[in-house]
Amino acid sequence: MKQFSKYMKGNIISAILAPIFIIVDSLGMVVQPYFLSQIIDVGIANNDINYIIKTGIIMAVFAIFAIMGGFLAMYFSSKAAYGFGANLRKDMVSKIQEYSFSDINKFSTSSLITRITNDVEMVVNLVQMLLRMFIRAPFMLVAGVVMMLWLSPKVSTIFLVIIPILGILMYIVIKKAFPLFKLVQAKIDKVNSVIRENLIGARVVKSFVREDFENQRFEKANTELMTTFIKSFRIMLLLMPSVMLIMNLAVAAVLAIGGSGQIEVGTISASVTYMTMTLMSLIMLSMVFMNFSRAKASMDRISEVLNEKPDIENKENATHKKIEKGKVEYNIESFEFKDSEGEPILENIRFTIQPGETVAIIGSTGTGKSTLVNLMPRFYDVTKGYVKIDDIDVRDYDIKTLRDSIGMCLQENRLFEGTIESNIKWGKEDATEEEIRNACKIAQIDEYIESLENKYKTHVEQRGTNFSGGQKQRISIARAVIKNPKILILDDSVSALDSTTELNLRKALKENFKETTTFLIVQKISSCKEVDKVLVIDDGTLVGFGTHEELIKNNKIYQEISNSQKEIMPE
Repeated sequence: MKQFSKYMKGNIISAILAPIFIIVDSLGMVVQPYFLSQIIDVGIANNDINYIIKTGIIMAVFAIFAIMGGFLAMYFSSKAAYGFGANLRKDMVSKIQEYSFSDINKFSTSSLITRITNDVEMVVNLVQMLLRMFIRAPFMLVAGVVMMLWLSPKVSTIFLVIIPILGILMYIVIKKAFPLFKLVQAKIDKVNSVIRENLIGARVVKSFVREDFENQRFEKANTELMTTFIKSFRIMLLLMPSVMLIMNLAVAAVLAIGGSGQIEVGTISASVTYMTMTLMSLIMLSMVFMNFSRAKASMDRISEVLNEKPDIENKENATHKKIEKGKVEYNIESFEFKDSEGEPILENIRFTIQPGETVAIIGSTGTGKSTLVNLMPRFYDVTKGYVKIDDIDVRDYDIKTLRDSIGMCLQENRLFEGTIESNIKWGKEDATEEEIRNACKIAQIDEYIESLENKYKTHVEQRGTNFSGGQKQRISIARAVIKNPKILILDDSVSALDSTTELNLRKALKENFKETTTFLIVQKISSCKEVDKVLVIDDGTLVGFGTHEELIKNNKIYQEISNSQKEIMPE
């Protein structure tokens, strides 16, 4: 809990007021049975109406205070707990934004979502319970025992027997339940993962008529979650009937002592109430401990996210110098993903690109082309070797400064819910209407947008599902070029475009970004003819570097790619 205490910042006053009002509420509840016993033993026994009325008024005043205290305690505890949860979620999201791609893969997207939502909610519920029950239960327990000792020391001896029994019972239940709570959260991760895959891949599921298979997959994950839930709560539910049995036996013992005539009727009534109050306090404490054991599993999972050291971090003396030229130099001895096993993904890659040159990167699927360009903005770091931009190792740049100088259109064209305009402004937040239109003109999407009813204010659904693949690609390209970057990376970003549109895009890029170093990951030999340099990647290694004319004459793998494409689409 020490690690999590800082998230109470801004809610300290509420966290202090909640226990104070809980004590007011509890105090009002504790005195009620005593005054009731006095009404019975003194007022009713002596037929003293004035005493009954006076004591009744005092009871009513304490009851009002108890109600007000209970209401305010609920308000302030909820405010503190949910403020705590908001701060915790904010910190978790900020931390995840610092993660490299490898860090995110380590946890998985579905698990991170579960940790930010379900796990945080568990901890919030615990905080709320601690601010209320963890203060109320001990206070009521101590106050109840004190009042019983005052009213009847003989009755209070019953506690010497039942409290150790309850303590042992609570310990056994919590010890058995805790491992299952951790397993429950893992099962929730699995359910979320299946649902997420199903919803994102809904079109694929339907096109291959795999609804039954997906239903079975979800049913399996859901059943495993249900079974684990039931098993964990079955153990917890044993506690309540056991406590109730012990409580009823204790009440029976009090009535037995009272039946012998050794205690007055009012004292018996108050003793039974205090007995019930004290045992209910023990039940509340057991609920706190059980919820703590469940929240502990969530806290461990949250701590894993918060304590994870990102692969990619700024150096202490990182330079904030912006990229001015766009010269790129690669000298990679090897690169492999975090915790990976087997051969390196990239090795023995050395080349230099001068400012303003356009470079095409070609090679078969899975050879590491995307990984290669992802080293420039430090989505990954080289294992051995270096990548330099303007003769400075990218690891020496401030990450934000580095990425601000690079325009990138990723292989997966991800649009966000909003408008076309808001998506393009991701590249430049303060972009003017003229800059947006110009970026869209370069990306060859301006005419389509102008044909829409709401033009640049057209709504974009989540993941851009209301646009075609080619439209999403071009909007993504507009988002990248509006930055006017010194380095532009288009990772297979024209695969959904027809030849004419692709040709016009290339011309527009060449005219408008003469001083920008451009990297194009391409699949077609025809896309390599108009560039300055071509990189040929095969099995994670650079096997060709030069112009199209040089490679088509001298590079065997480049020739094979060219010949295979001629066979598929003869000129």
